[in-house]
Amino acid sequence: MKILIVDDETIALTSVRRLLNRKGFENVDICADGREAIDLIRSRNYDVVLIDLLMPGVDGLQVIERTKPFTPTTEFIMLTAVEDASVAFNALHIGAYDYLVKPVDNERLLLSIERAYERKGLLTCMGHAGREESGFGISPAFSDIVTGCAAMKGLLSYAEIMARSGSPVLITGESGTGKELIARGIHRAGPHPDGPFIAVNMASVPETLFESQFLGHVRGAFTGAEKDAAGYFEQANDGTLFLDEICELPLNLQPKLLRVLEEKIVFRIGDARGIPVNARILSATNQDPDQACRDGKFRLDLLYRLKHAHIHLPALRERGKDVLLLASHFLNEACRRHGKTISGFGPETIHQLYQELFPGNVRELAQWVEQAVLLSKPGDACLHVPGAETKDLPPGFGRSLCSLKEDADVHTAYVLAQTGGDRRQSARILGVSVRQIQRRIVQMKENPRLKSLMSDMWTGADP
Repeated sequence: MKILIVDDETIALTSVRRLLNRKGFENVDICADGREAIDLIRSRNYDVVLIDLLMPGVDGLQVIERTKPFTPTTEFIMLTAVEDASVAFNALHIGAYDYLVKPVDNERLLLSIERAYERKGLLTCMGHAGREESGFGISPAFSDIVTGCAAMKGLLSYAEIMARSGSPVLITGESGTGKELIARGIHRAGPHPDGPFIAVNMASVPETLFESQFLGHVRGAFTGAEKDAAGYFEQANDGTLFLDEICELPLNLQPKLLRVLEEKIVFRIGDARGIPVNARILSATNQDPDQACRDGKFRLDLLYRLKHAHIHLPALRERGKDVLLLASHFLNEACRRHGKTISGFGPETIHQLYQELFPGNVRELAQWVEQAVLLSKPGDACLHVPGAETKDLPPGFGRSLCSLKEDADVHTAYVLAQTGGDRRQSARILGVSVRQIQRRIVQMKENPRLKSLMSDMWTGADP
């Protein structure tokens, strides 16, 4: 058994390692830094990690969040002097196996390690079973995900294990990284793959219609209610309800959602009878939900209900050679749709693929390839750089050395310029909500360069 002990106190490290060595555990490493622990856990495939909660820099919870998706069968045991029920609850829900308060009874610690190791063996067997079913290292449930990236395969393995539990899963990542594809894969790998999959964009639900759309209503409940209507929870019964852009849900509506999640009963508008519902809840956001809680924009108790497991999808720029693999996949799809025969990419196109940051991630790459296929000439054997024959970028929109955030802002500004300031059209192109476009415009006004580029857009027609 390979064990790692992570604690910023030297005495704790040496005393626990001595105890384990005396009990016959020889392969025991120690680490006094959270950041170093992340690298060790990702690279050395530990069976069990004993980790302190409070450490300078990166704490124990952050270490678990950043490593569990990449090493789904590694078991974490939290050791801390802080006896806090909410912290313990959070630790268990992000992937810790156990939560022990210092000073820890030696026998209790050894028992927890043995049980964690037994669970690791069970999860490993489950993972091997899924890989054998697919024959390609990826479960058939996630066959829509195109990847050769080891980190992504680790995420898919973790997602498959969590799918079988039937518990709520929160999926985070930038816009265009494939959060809904992951959600659909979890649904297919879950307990009710034949049940309905209902996807709802929370940013598009008007506040005044929230109860009607989610809880349903009976005939005559309000003007225009001509017949009974089931809400999203009922529609997703014995299936999955996917709440996309969950952090866009207004704060005043969050208690209503929380109540249904806790009680698993809905009351249609105009009906006092409760209707039991059994829908698995998956949610997604391109924001940082923990930061939203700290800012007072999202309820912590609701986050706990949604975040029994957490999957964070990497940006396309972090997936290495997946860029070319995905581009080839989209090329085949686009050629089939448009009746063209193009065998691959020209050298200059491959070079540009790896140079582009793609702030819109996989969604933007798909549009990039689609545009190139449409612009290709009859007889072209290879795909060339899109945009070579299109109009030049507006002045000031050229590439420059800047942060990823500013690059995303420049891309947003460019799309707004091309659409004449149309927020709705820009939101569709960028794959975000109109509300997110509005929020980004407010932030962009503080950038002098973008303010000068977009001076004509700030007064564009609001949706």
